[in-house]
Amino acid sequence: MSGYLTTHVLDTARGCPAEGLKIDLYRIEGETRTHLRSLATNADGRTDSQILPAPEFATGTYELVFHAGAYLDATGTPPEAPRFIDIVPIRFGISDPAAHYHVPLLLSPFGYSTYRGS
Repeated sequence: MSGYLTTHVLDTARGCPAEGLKIDLYRIEGETRTHLRSLATNADGRTDSQILPAPEFATGTYELVFHAGAYLDATGTPPEAPRFIDIVPIRFGISDPAAHYHVPLLLSPFGYSTYRGS
């Protein structure tokens, strides 16, 4: 059995899934940051496919970059210049190559939280 990576983004200010939020995935090796893919969330606040599917899943350090400011702009959240929350980078480690890693994001215009989900 091989592991995989997923996310779920909820807009806590609006009380709904965050649809259309762009996410970039990077692999971190020392000072090198390699872009692996870009995805966007669907109507449920999830990506249509695994962010890091089983055939590509490997131990190491990764970073999910959530483009929250562009999402907030698209939803009509009153703009600030600059936005308090714009780009949300979450750097994390994958140590178990057989596990499901789920990195959810709870987002509002003035704060966010994350955790290792299931």
